[in-house]
Formats: sequence, structure tokens, C-alpha cells
Amino acid sequence: MNERSIAIASDHAGVTLKEILAKEIEALGFSVHDLGPRDMQSVDYPDYANKLAHWMKDHSNCKGVLICGSGIGMSIAANRHTWIRAALCQDGLAAALSRKHNNANVLCLGERLIGVENAKDCVRQFFTTDFEGGRHQARVAKLG
Repeated sequence: MNERSIAIASDHAGVTLKEILAKEIEALGFSVHDLGPRDMQSVDYPDYANKLAHWMKDHSNCKGVLICGSGIGMSIAANRHTWIRAALCQDGLAAALSRKHNNANVLCLGERLIGVENAKDCVRQFFTTDFEGGRHQARVAKLG
């Protein structure tokens, strides 16, 4: 896998937005690996956050997107893995800054809290913004 590969997963509360954003990510020129679920039957968000985290461990140059109702559960579950820097974002500026300053590798979104156009902007900003490094590198290194 190259860095143009993006994994995406959700729980049942994020399936609709996941499908919309997968198309948006593909339009940006990335290949999307949908890790599920495929329908709105109730599932546990930690299972899908863990699935994405383990996929990313095997594909270390890749990034990911996690979606649940609020985005909070997914971000907590994903950040339990030392190789994940998951950022819960509510707008494009936060998404861009999560990349520039924190070198975030997973974008977390809450389908019940963010509108579709705002979520699309988050995706565009997250996947088109590079890490600045410099003074931020030492801080990110302290994260583990």
C-alpha cells in the first residue's frame, strides 16, 4: 500500500456519512479501503476503531477516517494505539491544524454533529495538508 490508500470505518451511527465521504476521498485521488460496517445494524465502535488501527499498523504510511455518532468514542478507542494520532474535528480549520501541527493520521467525525458539507471540508483539508514538522516534531515525538 502506498500513502494514497485511506482506510475508513464507522459504527452503525456513521454508515451514511462513511459512504458519502468514501466517494469524496476517491475524488481526491485516493484509494479507499472500507473496513465496515456495511449496514446500520448495531455494532460496537471500539471493534471498528481497532480494526482500522490494526490495518494502519500494517500500512504505516497510510491514513484513516473513523465515524460514529459523536466521533468521541472512535477517537478515544483509536488513540489507545500508540501508532495512531486520531483527531476529532468539527471543521476544516481543525482538520488542517491537526495535520500541520499534530501530524494526525486518523480523522474522526461525528455524523450526528457535523453536516455533510462540513464533513467533506474536513476530509479535503485533512488529506491535502502536510505536517509542518519543525517545532512541532519534538512535541509529536513525545506522544509515543
